[in-house]
Amino acid sequence: MLKRLTKFERSQQPLASAGQFMSRIAFNTAVALGLIGLSLLAGMSGYAVFEGMGVVDAYLNASMILGGMGPVATLQTTAGKIFAGTYALYSGVVLIFSTGIILAPVVHRVLHDFHVDDTDDAPPKSRNV
Repeated sequence: MLKRLTKFERSQQPLASAGQFMSRIAFNTAVALGLIGLSLLAGMSGYAVFEGMGVVDAYLNASMILGGMGPVATLQTTAGKIFAGTYALYSGVVLIFSTGIILAPVVHRVLHDFHVDDTDDAPPKSRNV
């Protein structure tokens, strides 16, 4: 799977077709959503174990932290507070990483478009990204 995330055409190769590009976007989005889903489950588990929250309350707190909003409930235990702080730091990294995964094909296509050699001497026309 990692190979598919990093496999793009080289600078001397032509741009990928629109279908290939959309396939990359869909695949990378699915990978990012999977990472977010696993992170949400980890957060829910942590809130359930360390704070004794039910599924709905654990989901609410984990999703709010994962989304960057912060916890909803007041934490009661020292272990819960340490978990929440650690989970918040982890969530910030996941947010940045997921954004990078989703945007990688778009950024690559834009940068690759600037490096593709024109085959004729005519002035460059507007390029479709």
